[in-house]
Amino acid sequence: MSWVERQRSFLDFTLSAILRRRWKNISLLLVYTLMVFLISSVVFFTNGLRHEAEIILQDAPKMIVQKIMAGRQALVPLHYMEAIKEIRGVRHVKPRLWGYYYHPAAQANYTLLTSDDYPHGEGTVEAGEGVLRTWGTARGDQLYFRTFNGEALELRVIKTFPSSSELVTSDLILMSKGTFRRLTGIPEGFATDLAVTIRNPRESMTIAEKVSLSLPDTRSILREEILRTYAALFDWRGGYTIVLLVGAFLAFFIFAWDKATGLSAEERSEIGILKGLGWDTSDILMIKFWEGSVISVTAFFLGVLAAYIHTFVASAPFFEHALKGWATLYPAFQVKPTVDAYHLAVLFSLTVIPYSFVCLVPAWKWASSDPDMVMRQG
Repeated sequence: MSWVERQRSFLDFTLSAILRRRWKNISLLLVYTLMVFLISSVVFFTNGLRHEAEIILQDAPKMIVQKIMAGRQALVPLHYMEAIKEIRGVRHVKPRLWGYYYHPAAQANYTLLTSDDYPHGEGTVEAGEGVLRTWGTARGDQLYFRTFNGEALELRVIKTFPSSSELVTSDLILMSKGTFRRLTGIPEGFATDLAVTIRNPRESMTIAEKVSLSLPDTRSILREEILRTYAALFDWRGGYTIVLLVGAFLAFFIFAWDKATGLSAEERSEIGILKGLGWDTSDILMIKFWEGSVISVTAFFLGVLAAYIHTFVASAPFFEHALKGWATLYPAFQVKPTVDAYHLAVLFSLTVIPYSFVCLVPAWKWASSDPDMVMRQG
């Protein structure tokens, strides 16, 4: 008999043995699948959010220059642009006006943003769907604000951003520069920060150092630093969620260890009978290895498939509030399917391989004993 035919025979015997003890194995399979499902869901959703952030930040400025006063961000004078433009390697410098507006009725912060090519007139805005869902003082297409000096300001919603961009635009209110300055009180000649376009991206660090030397009261933030910050944030949130599940993981490992190492009387009798029929110890270890592999691999694929559906089809309702990070404005968006082969390989090695080999420990103990004694004890 060839090696392949021999392994196929072992697998046939293993499957029949699993079906004979179906209730024990089904209970183990369900718990095993649940653990793989929980871990995979967190990993999939975290990777999906990181991928979305990377796509969004591709269009972000290569470098942002902020003015720092007393350790906090302050308004930057527009004449700083001339000093930055004189640095070799800088292609363009653009002032940006943006900020936050806290709405007491909704108990949420909304992002205010302006655009140079804003197509509508004064007193109008474009708003995200999350704004319209949560705004507490809306009547029809009218939003009511209170300006920096306490005056009431009524703005009309001209356009709503599409739901496909809700990850970015859920809390966004886009308006003209004049309306923004009237609402926030930022005077002419100042901006929130400066967006710098660089000719050669490899010179970003050098240009950032030159900006700091030319304008000591400023801080330069590179796009790569923002990407690293987002990656660290999502990794921290995913790790924190997994830590909260440690108790469930420990309970599963204890349960799996008990099922794998505690052979029943029927299983011990089966080993004694096989030894009496002339089976080698290596043959018995092989069928136990196949038994552990079948259960663990099946649980792995079922758990990963359920996590894929839960994350990318149902938008991860179990973990979205913990991982998205919004306090009030939870954007309703669909995470694009992103599966990392490295994370799947790590998850496979941590869930499938250990259990497959743990099953060999009790089997080796009884398979190496006297068959008559094993059958009597069974």
